[in-house]
Formats: sequence, structure tokens, C-alpha cells
Amino acid sequence: SNAIKYNRDGGAVTVTAEAVGADVRITISDTGRGIRPEEMVRLFTPFDRLGAEADGIEGTGVGLALSRALASAMGGTLDVESTFGQGSSFWVQVPAAEGPIERYERLQSDLGENDGPAEGPAGHRILYIEDNLSNLRLVERVLSRFGQVELLSAMQGRLGLELAREALPELILLDRHLPDMNGDEVLRHLREDPATASIPVVMLSADATPGQAERLLAAGADAFLTKPLEVGELLELLTEKLFAPTSG
Repeated sequence: SNAIKYNRDGGAVTVTAEAVGADVRITISDTGRGIRPEEMVRLFTPFDRLGAEADGIEGTGVGLALSRALASAMGGTLDVESTFGQGSSFWVQVPAAEGPIERYERLQSDLGENDGPAEGPAGHRILYIEDNLSNLRLVERVLSRFGQVELLSAMQGRLGLELAREALPELILLDRHLPDMNGDEVLRHLREDPATASIPVVMLSADATPGQAERLLAAGADAFLTKPLEVGELLELLTEKLFAPTSG
């Protein structure tokens, strides 16, 4: 918002992201008036708005100071380069977050090759309704531990409902936040349809507020897992729902 507020008429704002070693740097550059060298020392001082008496632009002067503090709390930095009369480039650099697949590979050594079933009987079919490709790839990797398991995927709730009715999977993994409809609504449709009412549904969500799991279980979910997914918990659940030996 600062890059827009302090720009010139017909100016431009450019946002770039790049890897810097093990960090990610995000840079926002503008074509505004820039900052004088002698004013740079005041830039991150709370409530000190440079030129506020003349520009008439609204603001409190705490945004940059708070942003730098947040970057520092995440183990990163926030800084600026500016040429007076040409524009400014503000950048934040923080450690790169570990992706779900990278996390899984790291945990593989902790789990051990013999922890959990190395493979399961063929013929199992799982439907994963999820719009995040990284999470989908993670589940694919986890399922590879169980041998021949068919994984169907849908990136929208309505498509997931259609696949559930047609394929009748043995288990459905369902994300709560989908682009076309809420996962809660998908769960309701699954439970109301006689064809899918008895299929176990595992709800996945980053929302781990108190009572969330209880509410979803009461709505018909069979289990609730928080995101980012813990591989150990997912393996345990899959073993219980699909591969646990049955009596008789």
C-alpha cells in the first residue's frame, strides 16, 4: 500500500520473489519520489512519517516499524534501498518454509523403513478433495507406503461429490477450504446421499480452534486432522481405516 500511496501518477509497482540461499526475499519496488539519504535513519521510527506535513497522505507511521518487527520475529529482516527522485525498493527476507513433501522426506528417517505397513492389499480406493497441489503430492507419497492404492483427486467440492458418487471410494479426505464450496457443505451432501452416506470422511483443516474437531465429528466426519499434515498421524489413520486386520 505504501508503494501505491507514495508513487507518482502513472507510476508502477513491481513485486518480485527470489531464493537467497536458504531464505526467500520478496521485494516491492515503486517509481515514486524516493527517500533522501539523510531521512533513511528515520524511516523505521514509529509514528515518524517522512514529509507528513506536506504530502497530506493519511497514515499513522507505524506500518514499517511493525512490519520490520514481524520479519524479525520470523527470523528475517526488512530493509530498503532508495534513490531520491527515482523510487524505492523495500524487501523482506525470511527463512524459506519447509514444504510438505520436504517435511515428509525429512521425517522418513525418523519413522524408519519398517514403521507402519510397507504395503497393503491392492484394490483400495481413496478420494482426496483438495485444491492445494503440494498437499496432494504429499498424500500421494504417503500412500506409496501401502502398495497399490488408487488415489482419486478433485480440486473442487462439486467435482469431489460427483467422483464420490461414481467411484464409491473406501475413504474420503476432505479439505474444509475449497474454491467453490465449503468442505462442511460437501460433508453434508455426502451424508445426505444414500450412496455416500456410509463412506468414512476425514476432514482436514488448518483451523484448529477449540471445538472445531467436535463440531465436525458431530456433523458426520469420522476423523479430523489439522494442517500442515503430520505424516505420523496420517499414517496411523490410514492404517486404522483401511489396513487394520478385521476379525473373522
